[in-house]
Amino acid sequence: MSYKYILLDLDGTVADSAEGVINSVAYALEKLGYPVEDKSTLMKFIGPPLSESFRDFYGFDEETIGKGIQYYREYYTDTGIYETKIFDGIEKLVKTLKENGKTVILATSKPEVYAKRILEHCGISKYFDLAAGSTLDAERNTKTDVLKYALKEAGITDLHEAVMVGDRKHDIIGAHNVGLECIAILFGYGNEAEFKEYKADYIIDTVSNLEKFLIE
Repeated sequence: MSYKYILLDLDGTVADSAEGVINSVAYALEKLGYPVEDKSTLMKFIGPPLSESFRDFYGFDEETIGKGIQYYREYYTDTGIYETKIFDGIEKLVKTLKENGKTVILATSKPEVYAKRILEHCGISKYFDLAAGSTLDAERNTKTDVLKYALKEAGITDLHEAVMVGDRKHDIIGAHNVGLECIAILFGYGNEAEFKEYKADYIIDTVSNLEKFLIE
């Protein structure tokens, strides 16, 4: 299958954002009265929408979720965002995709304003034709919502020409909800069992093999 449009997730696919996300979540939980002794337990926060994670993992009500998001952003906006680095080989991947005539699109559940700053900070924004993310007011929040928006903004009408690349179940679910195939990658934060359970169309282990698949 030859794809013209490549939609890439951010956290765990393009970027290793674990440090910034975990520190921001820990800061928010501390402010809410839930100090975290072992930050490694917060890895599950990477990928899903923050509101969903606070609800699912801590059982917070809507008011507490709102406060948690506010505290998270206090740390993330000025510090956490800069604790992000791209995975080895990603810059070469997106550069090669562009050189081969592909349209490269970022599709992330992270707020779009942060996603764009990360691409700039990591020096790869020039390779992306569009950066689509969630909104700070949560009007566009789920991966499905983001993908619908990205497809519309990019003018993609033939879904067979596009593919979603991500590292968690939310990428697979969102892609299938809008009619896209999904490539699940093993160099991020997901695992093969998760990908098989949610029926990823393809599972690829490394950045170099992902490049080969998308180009060849």
